[in-house]
Amino acid sequence: MLFSDILGLDELKKTLTSAVHNNHVAHAQLFLGYEGSAGLSLAWAYATFLNCENKQENDACGKCSSCIRYKKLIHPDLHFVFPTAKAKGCKEREEFMKGWREFLPKHTYPVLQDWSDFLDTEGKQFSISVAESRYISKILSLKAYEGGYKIMILWLPEYMNASAANALLKGLEEPPNKTIFLLVTEKTDRMLATILSRCQLIQVPRYSDKEVKEYLISQNIKEDDATQIAPLVDGNLNEAMKLSEHTQNKNQELFRDWMRLCFKHDYAGFVNEADVFHSLGKEGQKTLLQYALTILRESLISNFGTEQLIRSESETLKFVQNFAKVIDERNIFSLVEKIDEAYFHLERNANSKIIFMDLSVQIARLLR
Repeated sequence: MLFSDILGLDELKKTLTSAVHNNHVAHAQLFLGYEGSAGLSLAWAYATFLNCENKQENDACGKCSSCIRYKKLIHPDLHFVFPTAKAKGCKEREEFMKGWREFLPKHTYPVLQDWSDFLDTEGKQFSISVAESRYISKILSLKAYEGGYKIMILWLPEYMNASAANALLKGLEEPPNKTIFLLVTEKTDRMLATILSRCQLIQVPRYSDKEVKEYLISQNIKEDDATQIAPLVDGNLNEAMKLSEHTQNKNQELFRDWMRLCFKHDYAGFVNEADVFHSLGKEGQKTLLQYALTILRESLISNFGTEQLIRSESETLKFVQNFAKVIDERNIFSLVEKIDEAYFHLERNANSKIIFMDLSVQIARLLR
């Protein structure tokens, strides 16, 4: 992974490379991002740059022996710790690591659900286990094989159990020579305060709607679809790509027909619409609910006369202005709560038809 493989974030990339050139590399760095951010890829690219044999000004060369092995995740001084769960065909660490080498190069903006789907864990709970604490202790006792930096990347350290966290803490308190810890997290509130206090914080910014749209277009997504998806994902490129596979510019039509049924209290129509909702598949269903939340936000903003804050464009903007007539401070919070609750249950594989019917009845009451 090179910095050039990651969209945008030029200022952050410059900060990281300058620290290396100026020999100001902190022994423990915490990349704090959001779900679907470039945090893990940044840590990987940074590790590649640290041990590159022919560093360029703003990136690794990508051609030296070190860079080639970093790209394949087989460099002897590159180590990973990540959450695992019971999975088919994976019991020992090396079996998980083999899967990791196949998984990571295909996911520039990975989330834990991607890793779970890859392993086929069937919903098992993830953690960084006590076995990883022994691995961490083992790596800390070794010297770098090739005389450069020995680098340990920990993805989602908030999933560490107590033993693994204590093993890491010991390494952070007494860092071995030329050992670099790169932690990539989404939730610092679930980490030990003693670990946080020993790490240099690196905030990974969110991507703007414009950057998301341009990225989707570069991935051969139609401009109309990219325009519709960008405001829905709040900078999450992972989610943007998933939604692009299920969005064919139909969300506005689906949502409009659904809201008409809700406003008329057409319960027979709910049954037919539930079949349509079910046929969308899980990602399509989540897309529609995310679209609904976006329209609610835009409608509320429209009602307060702050049009410059509206992110919707063209036909969607016209729809927002019309839908805003039935949205006000008396129902907006309850509507958002009900849609969030439906999204929550969808992600946990509840029956989509039941979810849709229940949500439709709740929305109908709130709109009238």
